[in-house]
Amino acid sequence: MMKSDYSNIRLEITAFLVCVVTIAVMLMTVGTAELSYAAASVVFYAGKTELVTVAEESTIPDVTQTSATSKEESDGITDTPSDIEVLIEKYKNLFADDERDGDIRSSTYINNGATHIFENVRVKNTTETKTLNIEKVLSEPLELKIDKTKPAVLIFHSHTSEGYEMIERDWYAQGYIPRSNDENLNVVRVGKEIADYLTDLGYNVIHDKTIHDDKYSDSYPNSRKTVEKHLEEHPEIQIVLDIHRDSITLNDGTKIKPVNTIGGKKAAQLMIITGAEEGKVEDFPDWEHNLRFALNLQRECETMYEGLMRPVLFSQRKYNMDMTRFSLLIEMGSEANTLEEACYSARMLAAALGSLMERYTV
Repeated sequence: MMKSDYSNIRLEITAFLVCVVTIAVMLMTVGTAELSYAAASVVFYAGKTELVTVAEESTIPDVTQTSATSKEESDGITDTPSDIEVLIEKYKNLFADDERDGDIRSSTYINNGATHIFENVRVKNTTETKTLNIEKVLSEPLELKIDKTKPAVLIFHSHTSEGYEMIERDWYAQGYIPRSNDENLNVVRVGKEIADYLTDLGYNVIHDKTIHDDKYSDSYPNSRKTVEKHLEEHPEIQIVLDIHRDSITLNDGTKIKPVNTIGGKKAAQLMIITGAEEGKVEDFPDWEHNLRFALNLQRECETMYEGLMRPVLFSQRKYNMDMTRFSLLIEMGSEANTLEEACYSARMLAAALGSLMERYTV
C-alpha cells in the first residue's frame, strides 16, 4: 500500500470520528426530533477525503414551529383514505363514456350572504325578529362538560342517502344520481371520518348509520326517534350532529360546488345551520344555547382552517335541534363536491371540534 493510501485512510477515519462526535453533540443539544434534520446534512463520502458538516442553521427546518400544512400532514388530515382512492379509480372507468349534461361551478363563500361579521365569524341571519351580536354571543358561557369515558357525541344523518360526485370534473352527467343507500358512498362515509378522528383523539362517539329518508318527507320524524333512543340510553351525550350535504343548482342547471384550497388540497366548504323559536317554530326554548355552540365551533374551525366555513345560517328552523343544547345541522359541501373533498373537510371539522371540546373536558 502506498503512503498516499495510508494518508487517505487516516483522513477518512478522522472524518468519520468528526461525524460521530457531531451527531453525539447534537443529541445532547437539540434532541432527537431535530436530529433527523441535522444528521441528514452530515455526509461522509467513502473513498474520498471530503467531509460535509452540518448545514448552516438557517437551512435546517425549525421543527418546533409547526405550520398548518405540516400539522395537517402529521395528523393524517390531508391523506386520502385508501378506500376512497379505490373508488376514484373505479368511477373513472365507470364514467369514462359519460357525456357533459351540465356545468359544475366552483365557488368559495367567505362573506357571501353574511349579514353579521365579527373577526373570523360570519353569520347569515334570516330570522324575522332575532337581533344578533356575535361578539356578545361568543362571550357567553358554553355549559358544556365532556367526560371522555362516556359517550359525548352523537352523529347521525336525517338524509342518509345524500351522496357526492365520485371524481373531480367541472361538469356532470344526468345519468349519475348523487344519492345512495351505500354507506361507503354517501354522507355516512363523511360522518365516519368525523367519528373516527374524534375517537382517535380519545372521545367516545356514537355514529348512527340508520337510513331515515327512504320516504323523504319522513326523514326528520324518523331521525328524531333515533336521537331519542340514544339520549335515553346515554343521557350523558352532549353534542348531537346531523350531517348532511347541500344542493345548490342555478336556474340554468349549473350546479354550485362550495370549495376552498386548504393545506394545498381542495376541501368542501361547510355550513352550520342553527335555529330560533319564532313564527311557526315552537317548543325550542334553548335555541340560544345552540347558537352559542354554533358560533364557537365556527370560530374554532376558521381559526384552525381559514376558509373552511361558509357563513353560519341562523334561521327560523328547528330540524330536531331542540333535543340538546349542543345540536347542529352541518352541510358538508354540496352534491357537486367530491366525496374525497367532503371527507377531507370532515377531518378538519373533527380536529376543530376536538380542540373546542378539550377546553370543556372534565
